Amino acid sequence: MTVDHVPPADDAEVAAGLAARFSDQGREPIGVFAAPGRVNLIGEHTDYNGGLVLPIALPHATYAAVARRDDELLTVASVQRDDSFEAPLADIVPGSVEGWAAYVAGVAWALREAGHHLPGVDLVVDGRVPLGSGLSSSAALVCSTGLALSEAAGLDLPARDLVAPTMRAESEVAGAPTGGMDQTVSLLAEPGHALLIDFTTHETRQVAWGPGSAGLTLLVVDTRAEHALVDGGYAARRADCEQAAAQLGLDTLRPATVADVDRLAGPDAERLRRRTRHVVTEIDRVERVVTALAVDDWEGIGRLFTESHASMRDDFEISCAELDVVVETALAAGALGARMTGGGFGGSAIALVPTEDAPAVADRVAAAFEARGWPAPGVLPAPASAGARRVG
Repeated sequence: MTVDHVPPADDAEVAAGLAARFSDQGREPIGVFAAPGRVNLIGEHTDYNGGLVLPIALPHATYAAVARRDDELLTVASVQRDDSFEAPLADIVPGSVEGWAAYVAGVAWALREAGHHLPGVDLVVDGRVPLGSGLSSSAALVCSTGLALSEAAGLDLPARDLVAPTMRAESEVAGAPTGGMDQTVSLLAEPGHALLIDFTTHETRQVAWGPGSAGLTLLVVDTRAEHALVDGGYAARRADCEQAAAQLGLDTLRPATVADVDRLAGPDAERLRRRTRHVVTEIDRVERVVTALAVDDWEGIGRLFTESHASMRDDFEISCAELDVVVETALAAGALGARMTGGGFGGSAIALVPTEDAPAVADRVAAAFEARGWPAPGVLPAPASAGARRVG
């Protein structure tokens, strides 16, 4: 089986293509904006628990071109789809828009809810983050839209100020619960760095991430097992965490300790203990990875990645057969560590591998998939890349 390598798009090329969509109508966009997908190095399902996460931005992005209108309409089209969306801005409320357009319309609603005046606009998007891969194509869409609408309205908002409205767009209009990690890193990422986010204090810190200096490569493997946050699994895990925190008398699980796990009681105690144990130990693993990065302890980072996967597989129960096979195969082929990444139930895994062995590891994973009759996985390059930006 041949591995499907998924290269990132060229910003200038995509911007020119989107501008052409407008020039065909005798118009020009006022700007083209890009926002990246992300891969989380470690810290899964810790964001909504007040914990720590450590994601990087991918070179793969979603692009949005925008032009002002003379009326109060929002129109949305996508390079990848034949259908389109149109509605008066005043009519966009939670529950009024379905499907992919809800993410775009949701940003317009959230900005208006925040007190900003928006003009009518035409928006065309081009999504280059693989869909259903757990690499946050949805955050890339809302964040590129946020930049485009901010420009159209002349708001001049700092990127950080777009985190809240893009979160509201996903959660309240698109109906996809989100803890905020994806939007934060998509908007604030810097090349060559991971973004340490503390969801209790909402502080962020750039942490140098350069495995290439140690002769290592981070492989992102898209299992093609479709990942979706609206199917109930994410919401159920979040409800479990909230139930455990309430029983412990805590606002979130951030202050919880391993000793607190045994205090959980009641008919759901076994399940809640496993969920809480994952959150507590995962937050600790994020701290330990940051410490290891400071001293270039890449073997230690690899071990923490693998421990994280076991925790998500056994305690949080968000892995699946395809993700487990990627991890097991990569480790057997010489990876220093591997783990599923993202919300779970499908999507992608990462593996920290010697650069010279990366093609062989990818081939071994592809062969394991072929032996099971699964579709060929995709492999994405994953240098830590820039956050949301204007590209045209």
